[in-house]
Amino acid sequence: MQRSKFVIGLVGGVTALVAVGAVGTHLLSGTESTTGLDEHSLVKVDGYPALSKTIAQGRIQSKYHPLPWVGARIEAVSCPTGLKAVAGATVVCEGRGSDGKSVEIPVSVVKATTTSVTWKFER
Repeated sequence: MQRSKFVIGLVGGVTALVAVGAVGTHLLSGTESTTGLDEHSLVKVDGYPALSKTIAQGRIQSKYHPLPWVGARIEAVSCPTGLKAVAGATVVCEGRGSDGKSVEIPVSVVKATTTSVTWKFER
């Protein structure tokens, strides 16, 4: 009887640990960001308010490979312009993989207001 309680407890503990790991991975691996538009992040692209490319580049680089088992390591992310604060706007940024090869990173605006832009990138 004691042995079966131990096994049940062990299985329950392992299951809980796996669940916590899965939730943590999901939360850390997200590619969507909402960024406020202020004097530090706002630029103009074709006359439209836009998120500065330096903000987008830094966020992409930090979130592209947040955990060893999520995404590939990239370096030197570069975007051609800022990201227009217009829903549906897109830009393709580029990074360099740890193998030295170029990696294209599509970026798109999900939602935009006068004070923020919600955007995502593809891994």
